[in-house]
Amino acid sequence: MRVLSGIQPTGNLHLGNYLGAIRNWVKMQDEMDADSQCFFFLADMHSITVHEAREQRIRNVRDMAAALVAAGIDPDRSVLFNQARVPAHAELCWLLNGTARIGWLNRMTQFKDKAGKDREGASVGLFVYPVLQAADILAYNATHVPVGEDQKQHLELARDIAAKFNSDFGVDLFTLPDPIIPKESARIMSLRDGSAKMSKSDPSDMSRINLTDDDDAIMAKVKKAKSDQEMLPETAASLTDRPEARNLVGILATLTGRTPDAVCAEFAGRGFGAFKPALGEVLVETLRPIRQRFLELRTDDAALDAILDKGAAKAAAAAEPTLRAAYDAMGLMR
Repeated sequence: MRVLSGIQPTGNLHLGNYLGAIRNWVKMQDEMDADSQCFFFLADMHSITVHEAREQRIRNVRDMAAALVAAGIDPDRSVLFNQARVPAHAELCWLLNGTARIGWLNRMTQFKDKAGKDREGASVGLFVYPVLQAADILAYNATHVPVGEDQKQHLELARDIAAKFNSDFGVDLFTLPDPIIPKESARIMSLRDGSAKMSKSDPSDMSRINLTDDDDAIMAKVKKAKSDQEMLPETAASLTDRPEARNLVGILATLTGRTPDAVCAEFAGRGFGAFKPALGEVLVETLRPIRQRFLELRTDDAALDAILDKGAAKAAAAAEPTLRAAYDAMGLMR
């Protein structure tokens, strides 16, 4: 079993990043047997579809590496690296551009969402973004890829590209990856709007819990989080039309490893005046050690670069046979 997943190094890491992806990565790493391997990468090549200053991009990559290690990713047990240090990603992407079809990419909903009405003004990189995602996966012949609802279409495209390449060139080169649904997945919403995902791009800092927030800031944000005046019900089914309440209950359930029904049962008949302090305390105790470790790590650029260099060397060695075989299958002398 070879698991691969990536995350964009965009800075301002928040609770949604941790509970939605990073914590699940740590669990997968810890559950791997000796014959399996996890590849976790920082998608800095993907990040170029949005303009960013050079120094900021470098800082974001290092900060994301620090956050992953602080959260429990072990560079000795998992392969942790950033794309730009492994040229095989970009090389294989170009080769796969000959296999991918414009019609396939035109159907990708994320491009439509991100390009909006200004399709002509969108970068080519944004359009072929899914081909690079396919290269990320296929370079390592990953057997499984953790996916959320918004990434299922991209994994299906990777499978289509792999199958067509194998068929076109009469090879059995690329593994068709399967999705892996984490046992505990969380979709964390804004503290100001229960219908919108928690995001770093929200202009209100009160909408999110940042991994760098101190204990007092976390508690203050939770207490000021949007809720309602109704009491909590006995079961989560009754929260269907209460998005902010559902979000807060879901956060506590995810943090404590319980079901939303169990959380509702504990607080049934009580209001958010009682619920929010309990949620705040759990958040503080969960995030404090991560924050402290992160703040220590992010000051040592040399150590972070050494971690990424080590991971990149392992990743490059793993990708090289596949990349070489792809060139050979296409009749390209390398």
